[in-house]
Amino acid sequence: MRRIAIIGDIGSGKSFVAKNFGYPVFNADNEVGKLYKKSKKIFIKLNKTLPKFITQFPIKKKEVTKTILANKSNLRKIINIVHPEVRKQMNIFLKKNKNSKLVILDIPLLLENRINKTKDILIYIQANRAEILKRLKRRENFDSKIFNKFRKIQLSLDYKKKKSNFIIKNNFSEKSVKKQIRYILKQIN
Repeated sequence: MRRIAIIGDIGSGKSFVAKNFGYPVFNADNEVGKLYKKSKKIFIKLNKTLPKFITQFPIKKKEVTKTILANKSNLRKIINIVHPEVRKQMNIFLKKNKNSKLVILDIPLLLENRINKTKDILIYIQANRAEILKRLKRRENFDSKIFNKFRKIQLSLDYKKKKSNFIIKNNFSEKSVKKQIRYILKQIN
């Protein structure tokens, strides 16, 4: 099994591209959402660490947003609790798909959290910044302050681009993205 890791800016369309590969996808953002809704264990840990903010189960995204905006160190506290569980879910996904030729890892903080392996194929998703902002503003619960806080904990886009084996220029057209994916799949097979 080979691992393809999709990296890039917030809102660049990483999940859109990942889905178009046609192979099993591990989406870290979806896993975080599931943990907030279903994991009593995560709730208890977050409630213990941030009792003023995380008060009800299932955890609401608005509560998490308020928590992050209230204090600089809260984001790090949340990450330290949630990410180890996301990593466990990723390992379960990898075991479950061990016979798949390829798996796609859609993990926004892949490089930052050193989840990547040296043999991973890194694909950087490049998209027009104005288009990214337009798409982000259409998202439910979009908050520019949260967006900027997450941006600050990420490695630079230039660094991610340099580390990548391939770049996909995402114009959010399925036809264009699939054409670029076919080219990459030919190169790696």
